[in-house]
Amino acid sequence: MKKKKAIKKMNKWGAEGKPFITIIDFDTKNIKVKALDKLPKSILFEINNKTNRERQQIDINILKSDRAEYYKSFDKVSTEISYGNTFLINLTTRTDINCDASLREIYNNSVAKYKLYYKDKFVVFSPETFVKIRKEESVGKIYSYPMKGTIDATIPGAKEKILEDPKEKAEHYTIVDLIRNDLSMVAKKVTVTKFRYLDLINSPQQKLYQVSSEITGELGEDYSSRLGDIIMKILPAGSISGAPKKKTIEIIKKSEVYKRGFYTGICGVFDGVNFDSFVMIRFIKKKGEKYFYHSGGGITFMSERDKEYDEMIQKIYVPTSE
Repeated sequence: MKKKKAIKKMNKWGAEGKPFITIIDFDTKNIKVKALDKLPKSILFEINNKTNRERQQIDINILKSDRAEYYKSFDKVSTEISYGNTFLINLTTRTDINCDASLREIYNNSVAKYKLYYKDKFVVFSPETFVKIRKEESVGKIYSYPMKGTIDATIPGAKEKILEDPKEKAEHYTIVDLIRNDLSMVAKKVTVTKFRYLDLINSPQQKLYQVSSEITGELGEDYSSRLGDIIMKILPAGSISGAPKKKTIEIIKKSEVYKRGFYTGICGVFDGVNFDSFVMIRFIKKKGEKYFYHSGGGITFMSERDKEYDEMIQKIYVPTSE
């Protein structure tokens, strides 16, 4: 669906209070908007306990790839940073994986704040909110929770290390400022209400701390009739692009050796009053009989190639309740 048509449909269904789901790719060129009451069984989702999930327990085995392709992209990005064309860029790559499960089985087995299974083409188990829009005292409020900074939670003093690391601190300040500016395009009284708090994420392989912040703003009473305009105005998500956003997106497209497609796009559900959405990270794509795991992280002038690669590898996991 084209952008104008998608915006019009989201605005219309928002005004009518009609529940829907939207799935939007990184370039906002491939957009799905579907009514929840007509959602086919080939699309499964879970967003903060709103779900049409089927449950099943299975074992997951994920293998990792080598460093060569990532290093090529990292070197291109580092050059652009040295030229001053970007000062924070989210660099991603895809990794070939072996898995003893189908995408639907991965979906059923994983535990995450946000999940999506799409027509046996890809599965997402994301910890990262894009925006939430809630009706509060007759007006809309918008919330964003940018996530930047990851560390192995089993490292002694992990909490202190991630919060005190100069590179991680600078990266998080930058992304919070970027998201605050994005929200200011659609909302008033934009405020950072929580700054650099930690979430613990579990997987069979490891436990990770990730650093997030909360940013809020006020929308008008007519927010539901403008949902399409609001969402499209602030895409793509700042946490998976960088700053300055427009130039950084150009660099991403030149530096990465594949097209992201729906990876790092967003998925959102409107329940008739409130809208909740997430960034499509922690993403496994199926192509033919092959599986690819997409992951990445923020790069600044302080980034070290080996460390950034190791962080990217840390993010190749399927989260569970164990």
